[in-house]
Order: sequence, then C-alpha cells, then structure tokens
Amino acid sequence: MTVASGEPIIWGRRTYVMGIINVTPDSFSGDGLGSDIVAIVDQALRFQEEGADILDVGAESTRPGSKPITADQEITRLIPALEALADRVSLPISVDTCKPAVARMAVQAGASIINDQWGLMADPELAAVAAETGSPLVLMHNQRTRKYRDLVPDICARLTDGVELARSAGVPEGNIVLDPGIGFGKTPDHNLEVLRRLPELKALGYPLLVGTSRKSTIGLVLDLPVDQRLEGTAATVALAIAGGADIVRVHDVKEMVRVCRMSDSIVRGWRPNSWKR
Repeated sequence: MTVASGEPIIWGRRTYVMGIINVTPDSFSGDGLGSDIVAIVDQALRFQEEGADILDVGAESTRPGSKPITADQEITRLIPALEALADRVSLPISVDTCKPAVARMAVQAGASIINDQWGLMADPELAAVAAETGSPLVLMHNQRTRKYRDLVPDICARLTDGVELARSAGVPEGNIVLDPGIGFGKTPDHNLEVLRRLPELKALGYPLLVGTSRKSTIGLVLDLPVDQRLEGTAATVALAIAGGADIVRVHDVKEMVRVCRMSDSIVRGWRPNSWKR
C-alpha cells in the first residue's frame, strides 16, 4: 500500500493521517455529507491537498443513539461516493463498515482498506472478505457495555481474539492494524486511561490506529461543543503519537498533519525533505 506521493507505507517512519469522510446525514461531528457527491469529492480533494495519507469513508453513523441501517441502505449511500472518489483522488480509500457484503462491494468500487469498528465481533465473515481481496484490515475494539475486569488487558484480549480470527481466515499478519476504540464501549475516564496506556497496546506487535478527533471526552474535559475541540484533538493526537500511534483518524486534516509532523520530528526523528542539516 502506498500514499498519494507513491511513498510506501512503512510503519514507524512517520504517522499517517486518515481523513474522515462521513456520507451520513447524522454524523456526531456535524460533518455528515449525505448523498452530496460534489461535496464528498470536494472534501476528499481538499484533504488530499492538505496532506492526508488515507481517506476513511463511512455510510453508517456511530454517534450515540443512532439507528442501525441495513446492508442495502449502506451500499446505496456508500457505493456512488466510493466510485466518484476512486475516479478523482489518488489516496488509498478505507471503508468504515462491519458488514461483509458492504465491504466486498466497497472494494470493487475502489476501496483498498477495510475498517471494522467491531473488530470482527459483529461478523467474523468480514475477515474472509479481507483475505480474498488482499485488503488491509483495521480491527477496532468495541463492546456494548462499559464494564471491564481490567480495562487495558481486557481490550488487548478482545483485539487478540480478532487477530486470531483474521489470521485463521487467511489475512496476512502484515495486513492487520489495531484500534483501541476511543469512545466506543468506554467511559470518559476509560478513554483517557487508554490514551495513557497505549504502549501496552503497541506491545501486541501491530500498527496502531487512534481516533480521538472531536470526541465527547474532549468536550467533557474542556467543556466545549463539538465545533470547538480542535486544540483538544491536537493534544490527544500528539500524545497518541508519543504512545505509539501509527495512524490518526481525524476530521481536521490540515491542522492535524502539522501536529503529526511536529510530533514525529520529536518522537520518531522524522525530518521534512526541505530540512537543511
């Protein structure tokens, strides 16, 4: 897998920025674009210009209280957007879905990464789609309750179960990425603890994706609405990188690219091509 410049993704070299494109009418962050293909393509092109490495396209809202949609409904929303994006942008496209039928059609329409917010716990057959298509697979921790015996070990155990399902289905180990699921099945205190303890998740031996962008824990800490959480997001992104994050999933691409580059220069020794030694 490569990013827009043709640079191969090499884990540990720098942090990769995944720009969020919500083709939903009811995103928690207020940026749902629905079926407006022109707006979807415009946002993708802007993200590409601002330095995004990957686009993550989702057609089912995950905001609290949102109603599930069927695979057919998700496909109807998603596929026209993916086809338009595949024609216009040069970034790899991730599809945010837990449904095998949706993922298979999404890959046919131009997606190259599958991002499963249930880490194969909703439908293990998604692993077979990833194996058949050769798509990298993101396994996110999620659960329906907020109860844990021991927070981080429990998350590690659930993610390890997902990894074993993926590998058993034929997904190459090098195609697996893990996501601790900030904001999913966790209290605000849990979310902050997970961010503090990312090195324990990194020790599982897989690249880490972390998504904190504009989430409610930031709003609670700072007492700010969703449209005023830029600085809080920046702080969590920088600290996530220090904790081992390899990909950050964000709404505000331009600003978070800058945060990543500055953080990478400290944490990973990354330097821009223009750096004069």
